Amino acid sequence: MIKSALLAFLGFAAVTAANASCRSFDFDGARFSACEYSVPDADLRLWLRNDEGEVLGSFTRVEDSLPAGQTLGFAMNAGMFHEDRRPVGLYIENGDQEMRVITSEGPGNFGLLPNGVLCVNDDSAEVIESRLYAQTLPDCRFATQSGPMLVIDGALHPRFLEGSASLNFRNGVGVDETGSRLVAVISDDAVNFHHFARVFRDHLQLPNALFLDGRVSRLYAPELGRSDFGFPMGPILGVVVDEDATGG
Repeated sequence: MIKSALLAFLGFAAVTAANASCRSFDFDGARFSACEYSVPDADLRLWLRNDEGEVLGSFTRVEDSLPAGQTLGFAMNAGMFHEDRRPVGLYIENGDQEMRVITSEGPGNFGLLPNGVLCVNDDSAEVIESRLYAQTLPDCRFATQSGPMLVIDGALHPRFLEGSASLNFRNGVGVDETGSRLVAVISDDAVNFHHFARVFRDHLQLPNALFLDGRVSRLYAPELGRSDFGFPMGPILGVVVDEDATGG
C-alpha cells in the first residue's frame, strides 16, 4: 500500500489487471489521471440502479452490488443526470434502454452540439456523434450520452476556445479508431474545454472523445490511491475484475 501511494504521488502507478494501465501525467501545464483499457480484454460496464430499482449513486454501492469473487477495478461518473439522478440523454444498461437519445440543441454543456454517445459492446467501444447514432442505431450492450463531444474524427469541437477562462475539473472518455482502446481521463487541475480536448487528441492520440461532466467529476482507481467522494451520482462507468486477478 505504501509503495502504491508513493507511485501514485509520483504519477507513475500502473496496473496489469484486465490489460489496464492507470497513471497520472502532466500535459501543457496541468495534471491529469487516466485509466486505459483493451476493450476485448476488459469487463466494461455501466451502472445506474440496483435490482430494486434504486439508483446506486456511488462507487461503494456499485462494488457492493457485485457478486462474490468480483471487485471494481476502476470507475468514473458517466454522463449528466437530473436531480433525481435519471440520465439526461440516452442510457442503455446490459441491453435495456432506460432513456432515449436526445438530438436537439439545448442549454448547458449537454446541449452544446455536437454531443455524443459512448457505445460499449463485449469486443469494442465507440464514441459516436448523437445524431449519427440516431440515424444508424448501432447495437450497444451499454451506452451513455453526454456532451459536448471533445474530439470528432480528429478535430476539436468547433465551439472550443483556446483562451477560454471557463476553468473546471473535467472528466471524459476517448476511443481509438479500431474500437479496442478506451481511455478514461479526469483533470486534477481546473482546465478549459480546449485544453481538456487536446489531452485526448494530442497526448493520447484518440480521434473521438466525449465529455462526461465537470464539477461532479470523480474517479475510483485503487492503483492511484483514488476513491473520490461527493454527492450521489447518476450513471457510472467501470471495469469489473476477478479478485484473484488483483491478489484479493
